[in-house]
Amino acid sequence: MWCVPTLTPEFIERMENILTLYAKPYHFKEPVICFDEKSKQLIADARMTQPMKSGKPRRRDYEYKRNGTRNIFLAVEPKGGFRIARVTAHRMKIDFAHEIERIVTLPRYQDAARIHIVLDNLNTHFEKSLLEAFGTRKTRSLMRRIRFHYTPKHASWLNMAEIELSILARQCLNRRIPTEALLVREVAGWEKYRNDRRSTIQWAFTVKDAARVFREYYRTALVE
Repeated sequence: MWCVPTLTPEFIERMENILTLYAKPYHFKEPVICFDEKSKQLIADARMTQPMKSGKPRRRDYEYKRNGTRNIFLAVEPKGGFRIARVTAHRMKIDFAHEIERIVTLPRYQDAARIHIVLDNLNTHFEKSLLEAFGTRKTRSLMRRIRFHYTPKHASWLNMAEIELSILARQCLNRRIPTEALLVREVAGWEKYRNDRRSTIQWAFTVKDAARVFREYYRTALVE
């Protein structure tokens, strides 16, 4: 569900920045990566499932056992047809920092001059997380190749990582997964499936569309 607050000059600036970024043609020297995360509860059957028989479907007891929760980081290049998904125990600042480092140091990006990363405003999604994890020197080295682009507040729908996470949820996670090991295998298999097919995301909403759809908000915001 979209949540669109009253548009402010900051909202418009951030929205148009991201929409302009999405409109640019793909170039390996300046890849655009959308980044987000989601949690997945590990759930096991409380009783053994009864297998399918002739004329009878498989039967599963409604009771289940909770085995904790895991985090899934996901980064996707919408136009590059490439994504990276990784299961972690937590999604704290240090986890975010190490995931950003892992992404930007991949061989795929070794020749990239600038890596554009689209993020929402979660409190871990900032340069200070890298500073706390790596210190000033290493953070500066990483940030020379990175530019963070933040969605407006209450507008995470502008982050295409949410689309990819929705696909992940429907194709891979929409069932009981009892253990972290199985979750890791399933997510890795899904990632390979999507990457082998170079699945892209076709984004159609433009700056021109935004000015038309939100024209009344635009007038109010620009007057302010």
